[in-house]
Amino acid sequence: MIEPLRALRPAWLPAAILAAAALVLSLGPGLPDSLVGLRTAGPYGALVSALVLAWWFNRGRSFVLAASMLLAFAAYSAYPTKLIYTAIALLVPLNALLAMVRAEKGARYRMAYVWLALLGAEALILYWLSGLALERALESWPLRSPPTPFLARLLFAAASAAALWRAWPEHTPLQVGNAGAIVAFFIAAEWVDAPRVFSMFMSVGGVILVVSLLQESHHLAFRDQLTGLPGRRALEERLRSLGERYAIAMVDIDHFKSFNDRHGHDIGDQVLRLVAGRLAQVGGGGTAYRYGGEEFCIVFPWRDGDDVAPDLEASRGAIERYRMAVRGEDRPKKAKEGAKRRGGGARDRQLSVTVSIGVAGPSGEARTPMQVVKAADEALYRAKKGGRNRLSR
Repeated sequence: MIEPLRALRPAWLPAAILAAAALVLSLGPGLPDSLVGLRTAGPYGALVSALVLAWWFNRGRSFVLAASMLLAFAAYSAYPTKLIYTAIALLVPLNALLAMVRAEKGARYRMAYVWLALLGAEALILYWLSGLALERALESWPLRSPPTPFLARLLFAAASAAALWRAWPEHTPLQVGNAGAIVAFFIAAEWVDAPRVFSMFMSVGGVILVVSLLQESHHLAFRDQLTGLPGRRALEERLRSLGERYAIAMVDIDHFKSFNDRHGHDIGDQVLRLVAGRLAQVGGGGTAYRYGGEEFCIVFPWRDGDDVAPDLEASRGAIERYRMAVRGEDRPKKAKEGAKRRGGGARDRQLSVTVSIGVAGPSGEARTPMQVVKAADEALYRAKKGGRNRLSR
């Protein structure tokens, strides 16, 4: 039950923003006359902020979503006709779908100019459509509304599915936020005849993108991309908040340099992810961090070194017992051909990994968290000197 909840954690904030907007609309009174201009200024402010952040952080998909929604809101605000509404209801999910199916190329490089050209062409199309009278064409069943045309709903469904596909299985805040922005625009399009609702959810789409972009930047700054563990900066923040009682363990992969040189950096990266995965499951309330290179740090708040020793030994043993299969050089890369030759010479090597651990807590000589880290590192050195694959205090 815990794992599904962790997987859904990035979706809580976009869902909360959508729910809060719906609650405000259902319970709160309308804006007073003096603030009615916020219906227009709010979406512009949120969407322009999202556009600037997406450009600044070089996130192409979010840039396309923010630009498409901004163009849609501006076009419908200037020409609130059924034709313009139908056009934006089709163009926004179409742009979202195209952005999701293509690989992320950033917002400031070569692919950005293609998107800018496309959005510019769409702006010209919307301006051209604003002077036409095509109501009869809009009565065909794929384009008939209200509230959104059938064809638009198909595009929304496809764009939402593509966004969820991109968000699986990493569940990064920005990927989930992109999906949330698509949902916000769909709700706005469904309630286009209610200006208060339309304006609110256009703003919500921008807010979700802004929050997701900020979360993503924090994620990149504080989390190690290779192992998925919190990184050195996150560790420094945690050390500053520790109380008087805690234990810190330093963990190092044995013979990692020679292992990396012998088997290659790809296998070395697999080893780092393997060890990180086992350390992330350490008991005793500990949190594992990537310290640097092949070294990790585990922080146990409100615990002593003797208390956490069994938990650390359990993690060390789990890593030692794990056998990692490495594809043999003579084994075919195609699974079908490899199955024919199975048992006939193509073999996978079974590699094992061990770690050495040093643990320490506050003492007369180590009073600050950084001094305790140094003491744990000295204990780690003793474990290495004592034969490796062991715990030292």
